Order: sequence, then C-alpha cells, then structure tokens
Amino acid sequence: MARRKPLSAELDPSVRQLVTELRRLADHGELSMRQLAAKTGYSQKSWERYLGGRSLPPREAVEALARIGGADPAHLLALHELATDTWTSERTPAPITETATETTTETGTGTGTEDAGFSQFSERSLRVTLIAGAVALVLAASSATLLAVRLHGNGTGTAAATAPPAPPVTSTSAPASPPTYTCRIVRTDGLWYAGISRTRNAEIGYGSAGPDVAEAQCLLRRAGISPGGIDGMFGPLTQRAVKALQKRSGLDVDGMVGPHTWKALRA
Repeated sequence: MARRKPLSAELDPSVRQLVTELRRLADHGELSMRQLAAKTGYSQKSWERYLGGRSLPPREAVEALARIGGADPAHLLALHELATDTWTSERTPAPITETATETTTETGTGTGTEDAGFSQFSERSLRVTLIAGAVALVLAASSATLLAVRLHGNGTGTAAATAPPAPPVTSTSAPASPPTYTCRIVRTDGLWYAGISRTRNAEIGYGSAGPDVAEAQCLLRRAGISPGGIDGMFGPLTQRAVKALQKRSGLDVDGMVGPHTWKALRA
C-alpha cells in the first residue's frame, strides 16, 4: 500500500483516533481507494477525504469499513460519536475542509461555531417567548378575578351584578419538544434514501422545517458534508452544507434544495 500523508497536527484527538483506526483497517485489508469505493458505495474522493482527516465520514461509511475489515463496529461507532461531537463543538473549532473553506469565503456566514450559537440562541428565544405568553395569560385572568371580587365586596349593586365573570384559568404546559429523526440510509433502484421522506422535488430552504429537511440533512451527512444535527431545522449550518454540495455537483449555488439538488443528494 502507498504510504499515507501524516494527519494534521490541528486535528482533535478524538478525530485523530477515529481516522487512525480507519486507516489501520484499510491498510490491514490492503484496500485501495478504488476497492473501498466498490465495497462501500462511497466514492474514491470521499475516502481520500475521510482517511486524510479532511472530512468526517458518515456513520454508515464507518460501519461498512468495519464490516469489510472484520472489526467490531461498536468500538468504531463510539469513536465516531465522540468525533462528531468534537467536529461541531463550540469549544473546539471543527477542522475545515477545502470545500467548506471555499463556501465560507463566498457566503461570508462566519464559522460553524457562530452558526451553532445562533441556532441555540433562536431555540432559547422561542422557549422564553412561549413561557412569557403563558405567564401573561395567567396574570390577566387573576387580575380580572380580583377586580370582580372587589366590586362585589364594595356593594356596588348593579356594577357588581353585571360584572362579567372572570375567564377560567387554564393550565399551561411546557412547549412540546421538537421531533427526533433517525437516519436509516438505504439504496433503492440506484437512489439513496434515509427513511424519513421520499420526496424528489420538494422546495426547501433557510427557515424550513420538517421531515423533508431531516431527509436532506441525512443525505448531506452521507455525502460527507456535515449539516450539523439531524433536527429537521434548515438553519445556517444546513444551508452552508447544501451550498457545498451544489458547488461540488456543478449546480447553481443558491442554498435551496429543489429537484436538481435532490437528484444530486440521492444519486
């Protein structure tokens, strides 16, 4: 096997350990990039990025290499989970691939850490707004009840008799938690599906939410481009990942997922 280039010293230890284990499996089986592509369904260029530490491999690619190399996938998947957390962590900037660097220059959206912080801030703001609204409703009902009691106690007669009854105080509950999605990547009739949505022409973009967005996020991760979490929310990280895929596929780089981008995701 050809001698591999040393990994970058800037890689986080958890990412370095995962890539080192994947390299060891590939070298032990004397697998070339072409053989890896043929046996796993991921392209030679993708494996060059994965084994070079320039792109985080998707979970399915790690499982496929473990199966080919006869290794226990549980150990590698545990390493992959740690590496994924590090890759998108706010405390440690994630390694930036060549594609991600070019996309950042064109869009000017800043680092992945800033995008993740913006997403967390938006979620907190939504929860605070909902809770504040519920508290205001309870206070309004309580004030109306107190006013009616005072009027009746002061013997205001007609005013007390005709005062409208206080609205019932309804119990409030915490905002419903967002749905969770699980990627189940399969290939059917030559197309990739993640088991969440089978659309091939839905138009989604920044601010969209739902299963179509989660399906696109799963397929972006399968292509080796991290959209952040699989949460069904089309935020800055997902938009940047879509632009990276569009640029790689020779499409118009607009950050929107339409029929042409779905075709590239499922191909």
